[in-house]
Amino acid sequence: MTKEGVQGATEEEEQQQAQSKKGLKKQQKEAEKAAKKAEKQAKLAAEQQSTEEDDFAKDRYGVAAMVQSQQKLDRALVRVQDLTPEKADQLIWLRARVHTSRAKGKQCFLVLRQQQFNVQALVAVGDRASKQMVKFAANITKESIVDVEAMVRKVEQKIESCSQQDVELHIERIFVISQSEARLPLQLEDAVRPDGEGEEEGRATVNQDTKLDNRVIDLRTTTSQAIFRLQSGVCQLFRDTLTNKGFVEIQTPKIISAASEGGANVFTVSYFKTSAYLAQSPQLYKQMCICADFDKVFCVGPVFRAEDSNTHRHLTEFVGLDIEMAFNYHYHEVIDSITDTMVQIFKGLRDNFQTEIQTVNKQFPSEPFKFLEPTLRLEYTEALAMLHEAGVEMGDEDDLSTPNEKLLGRLVKEKYDTDFYVLDKYPLAVRPFYTMPDPNNPKYSNSYDMFMRGEEILSGAQRVHDAQLLTERAIHHQIDLEKIKAYIDSFRYGAPPHGGGGIGLERVCMLYLGLHNVRQTSMFPRDPKRLTP
Repeated sequence: MTKEGVQGATEEEEQQQAQSKKGLKKQQKEAEKAAKKAEKQAKLAAEQQSTEEDDFAKDRYGVAAMVQSQQKLDRALVRVQDLTPEKADQLIWLRARVHTSRAKGKQCFLVLRQQQFNVQALVAVGDRASKQMVKFAANITKESIVDVEAMVRKVEQKIESCSQQDVELHIERIFVISQSEARLPLQLEDAVRPDGEGEEEGRATVNQDTKLDNRVIDLRTTTSQAIFRLQSGVCQLFRDTLTNKGFVEIQTPKIISAASEGGANVFTVSYFKTSAYLAQSPQLYKQMCICADFDKVFCVGPVFRAEDSNTHRHLTEFVGLDIEMAFNYHYHEVIDSITDTMVQIFKGLRDNFQTEIQTVNKQFPSEPFKFLEPTLRLEYTEALAMLHEAGVEMGDEDDLSTPNEKLLGRLVKEKYDTDFYVLDKYPLAVRPFYTMPDPNNPKYSNSYDMFMRGEEILSGAQRVHDAQLLTERAIHHQIDLEKIKAYIDSFRYGAPPHGGGGIGLERVCMLYLGLHNVRQTSMFPRDPKRLTP
């Protein structure tokens, strides 16, 4: 063998030896690692066994069996909002969600939430709670539902971060009733953070689409809870006020044979071997009820509009609060009745929903809603004069554009200090065929809109109650008479003079609270781009 060959072989052997040494070292390390792991597991198991033996509180916490109505417990659960200093030193049971938890040494602080109310709770190692119980409480996932037995204690210093600031709970038992998954699609504290605050402090805020995609979580926030409780109040006040005025609540069909408002913005649905439409308004049926001597009617129900409008104030399905009534001699009797109903709603919200208003204001600050008694009524020509004075160019018979509506709202607020007003005597050309013309000026009509914070919330009018005039107006608007035959026929057998209007519930709530998007006040909004959840 040559000198080079011998040298090569030696190098190869040395390399092999080095590799086998490396391999040995690796094996040794792995063996040590495995031994350590086994030791650790044995230690943990031993600890767990001894802790289980030592855990005197093991019956005071845990994951409860799924509630399948196995038993009837004679146990009264206290509401979080009722936890006041008067309940101090009482032992109570409570069911709530874990809003946040924070372990600190031998204790764990929880914030327990129920709708828009929350309270601080404490689990601390002592006579009633073991180390294991504290550890269990600290590991309960956010949004889980728990039952707790706790002693109510007064606190010396107010707990600013909770709605119940004067008391805290000292937990003696805690059971998980329904466990949440650990990873939430959005954090509730991020979802209620005011936009500006999040940007300034570099903290997260949640955009609207994420909120709406995860609406069930978003509806748990204090802001959403407050919005929809206030919305429920609007419906209740609307019903109560009108019932007290002698109105009858009616239900009208939503599947109809002809477009209720005419025009193209109507949803068509297949109806056996033919087509039908989703009602754009209960208009025709309200009027039929007046012709049928119900005198004053109202209804609360869904309204459908196939408008491809992706704005802050348009929905394809919304809740209509509709009113129709016979009057004696002048349609202003109708305006007075509707404006008084709105004023009663505003007063009811102001007097009974301050908690909700303040809760929403924390995230979306706005000026308190102002209104006058009696309600301010302006004629269309007066509004045009105000706009002309402000530099707006528009014709006498032009409809108001959205920017002009908002500008007019600002001008009215400056001049009259009200957020709510009526605009009367609209040009006939911009109103539907069933609107009664003004007897003194054929250019105008006996119609009106109502505005909140410069945005329209109601459109209404005296209706044409004479079959002959109604036919003429329909022909003028090029409407197929065959399609509205049943409607026109309703007026052939004597019909009282009448008028009414339709209000959008979601808009009323949005504008009363000073919010900027109608999707915030629609529980599961429908718009041209959203059909879920």
